[in-house]
Amino acid sequence: MISEETSAKVRYALESVVTNGTGRPAFIDGYRVGGKTGTAQKVKDGSYMVGNYIVSFMGFLPADDPQVVVYVAVDNAKGVTQYGGTIAAPIAKKILQDSITALGISKREGSSEKEYQYGEKKYYTVPDVVGKTVKDAVEELKPFKVEYTGSGDEVLYQSPASGERILEGETVRLLLND
Repeated sequence: MISEETSAKVRYALESVVTNGTGRPAFIDGYRVGGKTGTAQKVKDGSYMVGNYIVSFMGFLPADDPQVVVYVAVDNAKGVTQYGGTIAAPIAKKILQDSITALGISKREGSSEKEYQYGEKKYYTVPDVVGKTVKDAVEELKPFKVEYTGSGDEVLYQSPASGERILEGETVRLLLND
């Protein structure tokens, strides 16, 4: 048996694999996800096979109080770069997202901050633009695609609501006065 202190350190290290390591494709904004990728070259008749791997990802959440554990292994994926982070982690992410919904797991504070890499989409917090002019609202919503209904100049309603975190380029819908 390991101590709670050691367990916390290991969970923190595995959370950093997801926020800033090879498990980045399993990152879920607002949730503390931990995990570890795996890439194993297969052996036949005592020799390593060329281009034949088993790739895997083991993930869990919330990292500070695990309630869900998932293991995904893919044997000899074809037509893709064979790494656990690129193949198995995105599959595990979908399972973990479904688990969040099914089990009603709440978002957590205190996760490791994700360091974004070039070309990677970022999460942004949606600002409150209700009551603002369309021009001001569109300016504040620069990281997002904006769609609106109505012909007026004042925002009456927005979706998603202010405070939600969504990926850059996702759509924020505005209802304008007539």
